[in-house]
Amino acid sequence: MKPNTQQLNDLTIQVRRDILRMVHAVNSGHPGGSLGCTEFLVALYQNLMERKEGFDMDGIGEDLFFLSNGHISPVFYSVLARSGYFPVAELATFRLINCRLQGHPTTHDGLPGIRMASGSLGQGLSVGIGAAQAKKLNNDKHLVYTLHGDGELQEGQNWEAIMYASAKKVDNLIATIDLNGKQIDGTTDEVLSMGSVKAKFEAFDWIVLEIKEGNNIDAIKAGLADAKSKSGNGKPVCILLHTEMGNGVDFMMHTHAWHGKAPNDEQLAKALEQNVETLGDY
Repeated sequence: MKPNTQQLNDLTIQVRRDILRMVHAVNSGHPGGSLGCTEFLVALYQNLMERKEGFDMDGIGEDLFFLSNGHISPVFYSVLARSGYFPVAELATFRLINCRLQGHPTTHDGLPGIRMASGSLGQGLSVGIGAAQAKKLNNDKHLVYTLHGDGELQEGQNWEAIMYASAKKVDNLIATIDLNGKQIDGTTDEVLSMGSVKAKFEAFDWIVLEIKEGNNIDAIKAGLADAKSKSGNGKPVCILLHTEMGNGVDFMMHTHAWHGKAPNDEQLAKALEQNVETLGDY
């Protein structure tokens, strides 16, 4: 049985605690974007995706997810662990030498749930398209989901993939763009303005949906269900997810400063006070 909204919100708060404690413990990592995408990944893995028990790289007969903006690994690792892919206690090894939870996800350590290495930005859509086309060749009716940062769209490879997906009618693919308007050096408008991302995807002949409340579990559930219903119509589907970087921690919100900076002891304590333990810390 799928968890209800309260259970999903409880998990979201616990995942936030995981993110904050993981980056604090090693004084490195990317909390801002991780916190902004927490509700999305919780809803995707716990409510929407059709997943099999266990993990194998082929992923036949189940939905697949590829994280393209790999620097938000803290949220990805936490959601994977709390969805049963590997022990929650292993989150304590984040970014340590010779651990499986590297700063950017990698496949060669065999961590269950990781389907691509994504330290280098701009590549996830290409990988997702390949997996989606493989599903078509295998007559597998399941879907492929990808997640990308908005600043990541400044990488050129994305646009080759965006053009290819519509030209080849890859309609079993749902790509989500985390539209928080911020990247490492400032706002996306300051660094390299992309204008209307919606207009760009529509110009490339994608179906485009927007989730205006990208940090609201119910809004995300409705938006994902809508996107899934629009798959299989001859066009790839794009979700524009409007999020707040650093969501859930007041001093991390409304700034790009926490893109890749860990909180100190005092800041961690303040952040954890705002996210009271729900499911138990690792």
